Amino acid sequence: VQAGKLTEHPIHIIHVSVDRGTPTVSHPRILVVADQDSAVTVVESYFSLTDHQYYNNCVTELVTGRAATIDHYRINRESLASYHTSMTKAEQHDDSNISTFNMCMGGALTRNDTHAHLNGEHIVTRMNGIYIVNGSQHVDNHTVMDHAKPNCNSYEVYKGILDGNAHGVFNGKVFVRQDAQETDAKQLNKNLLLSPNASVDTKPQLEIFADQVKCTHGATVGQLDEDQIFYGITRGMSRAVACQLLTYGFAADLVR
Repeated sequence: VQAGKLTEHPIHIIHVSVDRGTPTVSHPRILVVADQDSAVTVVESYFSLTDHQYYNNCVTELVTGRAATIDHYRINRESLASYHTSMTKAEQHDDSNISTFNMCMGGALTRNDTHAHLNGEHIVTRMNGIYIVNGSQHVDNHTVMDHAKPNCNSYEVYKGILDGNAHGVFNGKVFVRQDAQETDAKQLNKNLLLSPNASVDTKPQLEIFADQVKCTHGATVGQLDEDQIFYGITRGMSRAVACQLLTYGFAADLVR
């Protein structure tokens, strides 16, 4: 994206996996470079037309010039017999903004690694995601927010909705280097288990080597509130509708 250019519409890159009669593997790679004072939105969609077995191994690199903005979305609606691994790496410079959003609903096994290197001052980075899995699906999300320079802000929220025998993993790391004074970093992972057999492992981490910082992190794992379900039932809803409404409410802020 050339310097000073603001793209009018999102760039939507669609990856469609088709059944070739035998398991296949693909290695797509995307490089997005936003020059100074430019802005672009990129959407990556991954899905298949049949429920066959394949493996997608993806790399996306995001690079911003001074005061550039990149909004990046990854949507996984892969076959439930497929495997998906991804690496998204962001390299940011002064006054730039990057936001990433990772939505995972497909795949038998999925692992997403998202790394941001805040290599300048007055940078803002947002790293959000939601995983909605059922049956025997497994999804990993591993994130790194690397504050290398002072006066930068990062905000991260990941949410999980797990049903059946699904298993989720979240590991979020925030590094604040010694020179990265006046850092403001927030990280949160919240999980909703809809089945007694669903499980999640969550591990938010902070490693702080600077003195003047504001950093918070947290994680929650819970079930739907029976009192809230009862409240919906007394207002004429079925139990299923009340549960759907509460589940939607849990995810709505990120999806919106």
